[in-house]
Parts: sequence; C-alpha cells; structure tokens
Amino acid sequence: MVKYNDLLKILKIKFTHEELLDRAFNHRSFLNETKNKIESNERLEFLGDTVLSFVVSDFLYNSYPQYSEGYLTNLRSSLVKTSTLAKIASKLHLGDFLKLSKGEEESGGKNNSSLMADTFEALIGAIYLGLGLKAAKKIIEQHIFPMIPGIIKDKSYKDAKSTFQEIVQENTKNSPLYQVIKETGPDHAKEFTIGVYVNSKLWGSGAGHNKQEAEQSAATSALENWNKK
Repeated sequence: MVKYNDLLKILKIKFTHEELLDRAFNHRSFLNETKNKIESNERLEFLGDTVLSFVVSDFLYNSYPQYSEGYLTNLRSSLVKTSTLAKIASKLHLGDFLKLSKGEEESGGKNNSSLMADTFEALIGAIYLGLGLKAAKKIIEQHIFPMIPGIIKDKSYKDAKSTFQEIVQENTKNSPLYQVIKETGPDHAKEFTIGVYVNSKLWGSGAGHNKQEAEQSAATSALENWNKK
C-alpha cells in the first residue's frame, strides 16, 4: 500500500484493500499491455458514478428545500460533470497512479478530462466497496460540496451550451457550431471529443461518453475562453 500513502493521506482515510485501488486505476487500454489477468476500472466507474449521484442528490434535496426539482437537477449536473470531476482528479494527482497503454499515455491520456473524471468515479466506487457509503460520502463532502456556494453565486449551474449560444448570438448574430474532433473506444464505451466553433474559430473542446456530454464540456471550455478575451 506504500504507493498509495500520499493519496490516502490527502483523502484522510485508512484503506487496506490494495487490489481495489489497483483496479480503480486500470484503464481499459492497459489490459493489452500486461500478461496478467486484470479487470479494468469500468465497473468501478459505473458504481462510483451511481454513488456520487446519490450522495449529491441526497445532500442537495435536504440542504436546499427552497429550490425546485429543475434547479436541483441543474445544480447536481454542474457538480458531477466531467470538467468538475477532472479538476478534482487533478488536485488529487490521480494521473500519477493511472495505468494506460503506451499509445494512450503518449496521446496525452493523463490530461484527458473525461478519462480523469472516470478515474475519480472509479476511486469513489473502490472506496464504497472497501469502506462503505459513509467513507465514500466523506470524500464527496470534502471535495465536491465546498463548490456549491460558488456555483450558486456565479450561476454556473446553468446549461453551458445554452448560455454560450445566448452570448454568441447576442454578440455575433451567429450560432456556435459543434463538430466531432475525435472518436475513440469500442462501440460499448465510446468517447467523443467535440470542438465548438464561432465563425470558423475554435473556442473550446471537451470530451464525454456521448455527444451531448462532450458538447456541454466543450461549451464550458468555450465560455471560459470567451470571458478571457
């Protein structure tokens, strides 16, 4: 467990299930690089995504009784979206532990927002299996809940794609154009990278497991770049 000591200190947990942590950091591309019979992190990612959504939903429901279902849904989406989880994964240095194929690593896999968000979800899944819901909830409380006041204040819970379209149409009278830049992965686990363009200029790009998610991520990136201009 020595290799995970720094991570466990940051997470403030004691964890003895090394095989679960190892699995949480096995990207599917790595399975072709080893002769050992190992499992990818995809099942843990699936579980972690469910735990994350439940814990966040439960907290929002009980903490904000004044908000409607639609408002809470947008707020939750903002908290569990790819870009948010990728930032947390980066803060926790999860890329240091992630095992990728040589090709995936050389193509910048450890800087891929979608891939890093998936890794965080897999970690939550591993902690849930090893220590239970209380421990997983503690991690989510530490790293996600503190973002809520800022998101409400900045109204960044609003749909990024709609917001970017309103801004672009107001300033240019044109609409943003979304185009697929890259498509990777097998049919059952596709990953899309999409760019958003205004007057042929790329303003942002984002990745996701479906085109809608990737477009939202691209719009979020575009909004950040638009505000910097």
